[in-house]
Amino acid sequence: MITISDKLLFNSGSARVNKKANPLLERLANVINSEPALEVMVEGHTDSQTVKPGAYIKDNWELSVDRSTAVIRILQDEYGVAPEKLIAAGRSSFHPLTENETKEGRATNRRTRIVILPNLDKFLALLSAN
Repeated sequence: MITISDKLLFNSGSARVNKKANPLLERLANVINSEPALEVMVEGHTDSQTVKPGAYIKDNWELSVDRSTAVIRILQDEYGVAPEKLIAAGRSSFHPLTENETKEGRATNRRTRIVILPNLDKFLALLSAN
């Protein structure tokens, strides 16, 4: 599991991935592409602040899913990761790492987790082959 601060990936309230994250995403894609028995879940997390009224994003659920999907699209479209190996997940603000009362706490809670999952069928086949 890899946790990436949203400071690296996104501007506040945005689901557009910063170009400065590309070297990290490229390295991640190389790992994913090197092992056929891996699947990857990209999990978006937000802080507990509500989305501003009238914003293009409805709420933190939508923001967290939009962010995970944005990362997945880059892995697929720019780095050739097979889409069947990718899972988008949004957790909104419901799994904080710390309190949301301070600026630092909110920054800690805004993150994207990359969870490496073995494809169990392929993984078990590899185990039985050895």
